[in-house]
This record gives sequence, structure tokens and C-alpha cells, in this order.
Amino acid sequence: MIPVQFDYVRATSLNDALKTLAGGDGTKVIAGGHSLIPLLRFRLAQPAKLLDIAGIKELSGISEYKRGLRIGAATTYRDILDSALVRDRYQVMMDATSGIGDVQVRNRGTIGGGVAHADPAADMPGVLLALGASFNLRSKRGKRVVAARDFFQGTFATALAEDELLIDMVVPPLPRGGASAYVSIEQAASGYALAGAAVVVKCSRKTVTECSLALTGLSDRAFLAEAAAKLLVGTKADPDTLQRVGAAAVEGIEITGDIHAPAEYRRHLAAVVVGRAIRAAIDRV
Repeated sequence: MIPVQFDYVRATSLNDALKTLAGGDGTKVIAGGHSLIPLLRFRLAQPAKLLDIAGIKELSGISEYKRGLRIGAATTYRDILDSALVRDRYQVMMDATSGIGDVQVRNRGTIGGGVAHADPAADMPGVLLALGASFNLRSKRGKRVVAARDFFQGTFATALAEDELLIDMVVPPLPRGGASAYVSIEQAASGYALAGAAVVVKCSRKTVTECSLALTGLSDRAFLAEAAAKLLVGTKADPDTLQRVGAAAVEGIEITGDIHAPAEYRRHLAAVVVGRAIRAAIDRV
């Protein structure tokens, strides 16, 4: 199918981009385009205007920030994979990024584009939830910070206002002595997660003292499984405990079923990826 007609604007600066968004005409932002273009092709999105932000240098890059990281919204997945800072400190992010799309997608696709798109089966939202990240948003009206746990609001729905642009993501440091991991089971053709789990743990004498757990691919959005994470704390992550944590992670969640995986199968996969991600993180401590 051919997209409907739209105007194309290539921003030359951040101020230029914010000015365009302030028009309130339903402008859609594009950077790598891997999330938006398929929607345009099938007319699932029909914006009157596309705003290209790929050329705004201040929206790209990875830097150290308060012992953590600041990642620009237009930073590509390839930039993340090539970053020594990410590789040395956030293995959970490396796990997820290495499996996103294919080589071309990783070379051109951007982390901010994926986050703002908020596909419920995307990998990175769960990772950023588990890491306790926050997002810096900006418009001509001003700036605000939104925690990852408040940003994802439903299928392709976020806290971004129509005139706001995601500027960057701030990732706090892992707890001292902590480690992280991401494990997913993917739909073979698309590569999207049928179920994915991101885990951050801290251990002392082989006993888990802190845990953050988030899941994706199961519901209308990525979500934190806080009650399940608490079950892990104070244990040595034995098989029985991992089974209980896996079951608790989706308790009360309305799991999505489709032609790729019925809801009950996804529930089973959730327990599998939770257990594997926890073990992988603990093995890295």
C-alpha cells in the first residue's frame, strides 16, 4: 500500500524541531524510521507532516552522567553496541540491543525512536524499566523529566505530549556489586519478543539482596514486576524460588494472545525467561 501524502521537514537544530512540533498539527517525528515507516506504508499512521530529526547532533551520543549514563534519543543501536561504557556497565542493554532487528536496523534505528514508539513487544522499554531510567522531554513550553515507569502507558502510547520531543535517557548506575541480564524468546519472522525479561540483581554471599525485574512482549506495555522481584530478595535463587518468581511476575497481568502465541503459552514463556535472566545476571555478579 502507498502512504498518504504528507509534508516532509528536516530539522537543522533542536530549536527548529521544537518550533515545528509546536504547530500542533499532528506532526510525527522520524529518525531511523524503522518503526514509523511500516505504519505509514499500511496507513496505520497518516500524519500530515513528518519531522526528520536525524541530523540534530545534540540528540546523539552516549556519555557518563553521575556515575551512570546519558544516552541521546537519536543514538543508534550500533552506537550502543560499540560503546565501551555500555559494555562495561550495562550488560542487560548489550543483551537486548544485540538482538534488535538485523544489521541494517541496528545501524540506522535509534533507541529514542523505539522508546517513543512503545511497541509492547519491543526489547528496550523493559530494559530501561529494570534499570530505573528517566526520560528528558522538551517542548517550546519547557522541559520535564518522566520516569520510565510512568512513561509507557499502553500499546504505542506514552507520556509524550503532541508538542514534546524525547531528548535523552538517563540511566542510573547499577548497585555496587550488581549485575544485569536480558533474555527473550522471539517470534521467528519479526524478531519481536513473545516474552522478554530484564533483570538487575545485587548479591552478598550468594544471597540476592536487591532485585529489579521487568517484562515485555506479554501485555499492552512493558511493565515492572515488583512483587515478584521482592520474592527473590533474601534467597539464593534456587530452582523452586525461580519458579515462584516466574509465576508471580505475571500475576494479575492480562496477557495478550495472538496467532504467534496464545496467552497461556506466553504465560509459560514468561516464567522461562524470568528464570533464565535471573540466573544469567547472578552468574555475572
